[in-house]
Amino acid sequence: MGRKNGQAAYERVTSSDPGTYGAVLMDMQMPVMDGCTAARMIRASSHPQARTIPIIALTANAFAEDVAKALTSGMNYHIAKPIDFNQLFHALKQFMTTS
Repeated sequence: MGRKNGQAAYERVTSSDPGTYGAVLMDMQMPVMDGCTAARMIRASSHPQARTIPIIALTANAFAEDVAKALTSGMNYHIAKPIDFNQLFHALKQFMTTS
C-alpha cells in the first residue's frame, strides 16, 4: 500500500473487503497519524479482521519502551530497522498462519 501516512493506512485497511490484506507492515513514525495510533484505530474498528489481522511494526525505534509501545497499541510484533528479512518472514509465517 506504500508509505504515505498512518491515517491512509487506517483508512485503506478498514475500508477493504475482508481478506484483501493478510498482514499490515506498519511504520511507527509517519506523518498525519503515527503507526501506534493507526494500529489502535484498526483494532477498535468494526472491520471483520480488526482484531485478527497481523500488524507488524517496522521501525528504527528499537528500545525496549518502543517495543512495548508497539505491542500495547495492538501490534503483534516489532522488527527494528534495518530489517532482518529472515525475522520478517518468520513473523509473517507465524502470525499469518494463526490468524
